[in-house]
Amino acid sequence: MLFQQIINGLVAGSVYALVALGYTMIFGILGIVNFAQGEIYMFGAFGAILTLNATGSLALAIPGGILSACIIGLLLERFAFRPLRGMHPLIPLISAIGASIFLSSLARLLFGPEERSFPIDFGFEGFNLFSAYVTWLQLVIMAVSIIMMSLLWLFMNMSRHGKAIRAVAMDSDAARLSGINVNRAYVIVFLLGSALSGVAGILMAIYYNSTSPEMGTLPGLKAFSAAILGGVGSIPGAIIGGLVLGIAENLGAAYISSNFKDAFAFIVLVLVLVIRPRGILGSGR
Repeated sequence: MLFQQIINGLVAGSVYALVALGYTMIFGILGIVNFAQGEIYMFGAFGAILTLNATGSLALAIPGGILSACIIGLLLERFAFRPLRGMHPLIPLISAIGASIFLSSLARLLFGPEERSFPIDFGFEGFNLFSAYVTWLQLVIMAVSIIMMSLLWLFMNMSRHGKAIRAVAMDSDAARLSGINVNRAYVIVFLLGSALSGVAGILMAIYYNSTSPEMGTLPGLKAFSAAILGGVGSIPGAIIGGLVLGIAENLGAAYISSNFKDAFAFIVLVLVLVIRPRGILGSGR
């Protein structure tokens, strides 16, 4: 049973990590918390469903969902955050909360308040691994998450734009003086963060065979907790934080009480921050 819960935790944690990466990248370069990441997650799932219903092709539905998430992210950057640059940090924070509420209400208006299933049921076929039963869908979710994280690492460390983003995160004024287009770096960061959240939303819509306008609220909060747990601004920390929270909530639900499953992630967050306020890999910036 222990190994089974660890597998389940790794699946959930890998998704939390994807969304947490969006939080930590945006905070790392702009110094703001985009509380609408959960709604971007949700629009990614709905974008995939609408594309699948229109085309009948899963191969087109996944890019369609990612594109939907990226469009929402770009609109947020342009209208909710760009006009507020340089203002007191509380102002863009309030803007992010307002954007989150607006997007959730917009989704209820566009898609209805009821839950809807994903048009393709992938089932739960799998195989036994030691004392656990692992489904092929779980393996796909973990593999896709690893691939996305690896691509992000390559982009940030090997590409010209990735190096520019890192320079802006270190000192935006110095980066601007050296010829780096800071506005472009901000836009790319929102695109990357939105794409990661969109992929996470699509994966969870397929996994749970369910979508709703509120589907991103709790994963968004848990991903934010994962980003804090790992150390806000640290990309490796966001990944570690997501995995730790995913495993913690599944072990807590299995061995203590399933009624408090959603609370265990936040309990672990508090316990770790009491010991290490900067987070696991936080630099204390």
